[in-house]
Amino acid sequence: MSAVKEHLMSWATGRAGRFPRGRESALTVVLENPEHLSALFASDVVDASTMVFAPGHAGGTDGPVVIGYEGSLSEPGAEFSHDPGFYLQIQAYGISEYMSVVGPTLIRVADGTDFEIYLRDADRARHEGVFAEFLTNPVIQLADLPALGAGPQDDGPVLRLHVGRSGELSTSPGGKRLGTVGDSLDQVAAEWARVNSESAQPCAVCLGGSLPEPTRASALAERPWLGRYLAALHGIRDLRARGLNITGVSGFGRRLVAALSELPDAADAVDPALPLLLWTDDSVYAHSAAHGRSFQLDHVTAEVTEALLACGSVEAAARFADRENLEQVRVLFDRAGIELGSPVLSAAGT
Repeated sequence: MSAVKEHLMSWATGRAGRFPRGRESALTVVLENPEHLSALFASDVVDASTMVFAPGHAGGTDGPVVIGYEGSLSEPGAEFSHDPGFYLQIQAYGISEYMSVVGPTLIRVADGTDFEIYLRDADRARHEGVFAEFLTNPVIQLADLPALGAGPQDDGPVLRLHVGRSGELSTSPGGKRLGTVGDSLDQVAAEWARVNSESAQPCAVCLGGSLPEPTRASALAERPWLGRYLAALHGIRDLRARGLNITGVSGFGRRLVAALSELPDAADAVDPALPLLLWTDDSVYAHSAAHGRSFQLDHVTAEVTEALLACGSVEAAARFADRENLEQVRVLFDRAGIELGSPVLSAAGT
């Protein structure tokens, strides 16, 4: 992925990806009006390592990298392009299931109706194992993941900023106002922290201008598994990009081992960092969304792995699988760099 596309992906999703943390300026800034470039450059929000997107602007050689673009990254129904070889469609969530996907597409939750449909689709996937077809397309990406239940909030203004047409600052086009272009990074970051401190759920900012916070916070509190759902979508898209037709995801309406469906408090119900098991008609794959890795398992190993994930320990899983097999699978995953209880995937996947 090119540097420009990596910046766009990070800015749109609110996830740092492979970019280092602990920055002292914004990683990526998108302007709706190029007339605000001078005020932006005069502030400490940007430095030489910042990538700035400005409509129709040809970047200079000094200071931040400036990428000119046509269209919009914020308006549903618009198209963004920064060179003749790359186009990105922007769509509202609520109509996306009725639209044909013709290329890379960013889907935004733009209002309360979009949010209700997003929750409906998530609930259906969780309880019935049916994922909305458009969301599993490899060229689709959901915007503003921290506000949709993806887990810990993003790095806020040091990761991404949006400068609206009148110079208003937020972390996304649908976000709560944090200041005005020209404000210092400390001012903007302090307001971002203040807004988030008033909500019990991660990132009250990036959809704060589009949704009432009590509505969003209540919906996320009722669905602590949304981060795992978003990780499952990541896994399905990843495997579909390899030509695989995923027919099931463990913990979403079904299990490989049917008896595990009866567990009242499965250990893998919520944590998005835990590996996911996904399967086709004849193969099973383990996937870590956090590290973008997938690898194939035979069915016996997959069933034992599922017992370990769902039960959380060898002792608890011994009700559903042979202890010796459980220990062997635990060792196998340990050697691959995967902790099934609190996993960190470090081994290269297929």
